[in-house]
Amino acid sequence: MEKLYDIISVPMGYILNFLSGLVGNNFAAAVFLFTTLANLAMIPLTIKSQKSSVQQMRIRPKLDEIKKRCGDDKQKYTQEMQELYQKENVSMSGGCLPLIFRMLFMMGIYYAVVNPIRYICGVDAATIDAAMKSIEGVKILRPIELIPYIEQGMVDTIKPEVLDNINFNFFGINLTQQPHFSLDFSKAELIWIIPFMAFAAQMLSSIVSLKIQKIQNPDAPNMSGMMLTMPLISLFIGFGFPGALGFYWACSAIIGGAIQTIISLKFGPNVMIAKEQTKEVYTRFKSEQNRKKNAQID
Repeated sequence: MEKLYDIISVPMGYILNFLSGLVGNNFAAAVFLFTTLANLAMIPLTIKSQKSSVQQMRIRPKLDEIKKRCGDDKQKYTQEMQELYQKENVSMSGGCLPLIFRMLFMMGIYYAVVNPIRYICGVDAATIDAAMKSIEGVKILRPIELIPYIEQGMVDTIKPEVLDNINFNFFGINLTQQPHFSLDFSKAELIWIIPFMAFAAQMLSSIVSLKIQKIQNPDAPNMSGMMLTMPLISLFIGFGFPGALGFYWACSAIIGGAIQTIISLKFGPNVMIAKEQTKEVYTRFKSEQNRKKNAQID
C-alpha cells in the first residue's frame, strides 16, 4: 500500500518543494498553496460527484415506486432498478469513483506532509529508518518528528544541511512539534493553537454544509449529529500528530469547504433538476414542431 502512496506522494513532494522555494522556504505557506491548488485540481471530480448525487435524488421517487411495486421480490427490484438507471442515464457508481480517487489523493498528501524529509528533501527511506533507530530513548517517532534531532546534529545518517530549503516555523509555532493536551492549562503550549484551529475550521465547514443541505433538500435525514464528528476527528488528529498535519487539515477544511459550498450552490438539486426539466420541455417542444412541420408537408 505504501508503494501506491509513493506514486502520489513523490510528485506531491516535488510540488511542495517547488512551492516552498516560491514562498521563502516556508513550509506552512507551501502547504496552504498546495492545498489550494490540489482542491482546485479536484473541482471536476467534485462537480461530477455532486451531479451524480443530484441525479440519484432526482430518480429517488421512481425508485420508491419500484420498491413498492416489487415488494419483497429483491431480484425483480434489482432488475427494474438497473433498467431505470439505464433509461435515465444515471451511473450507479458515479459518486463513488471520485470519492475513491479523492481518498487516495488525500492519503498521498498525508504521507508527503508527515514525511517531508523523504518527499520534499529527497532523503531515501532506508536512511530515515536508520536515523530514527539511532535515537536512544525514543519509542515512537514519526519522520517529521526527526527534524529537530537532525537540526541539533544528533543524527549521524542525515546531515542538517538537507533541511536548509525548508522552514517549519508558523508565526512562532514549530510545526514539527506534536501537541500534548493537558487539563492543567498552566502547561498550555503555543502549538495548541493548531488543533483548535483545525477544529474551528472543520466546525465552520460542517455548519455551512448542513445549512446548504437543509435548504436544498428539507426532507433529507437530520445529520446534525454528524456535525461534531469531523471537527472532533480534526481535534483528535491535531493533538495526536505533529502540527504540520493539523495545519494541513485546517487548510483543507477551509479551502475544500469553500469550494464545496460554491459547487453545491451552483450545481444544487433545485438548479440541476430545473435544468433537466427545462431540457425535457424544450425537447418535447422541438419534437412537436417537427411533427407539425411533417404533417404540413404530407
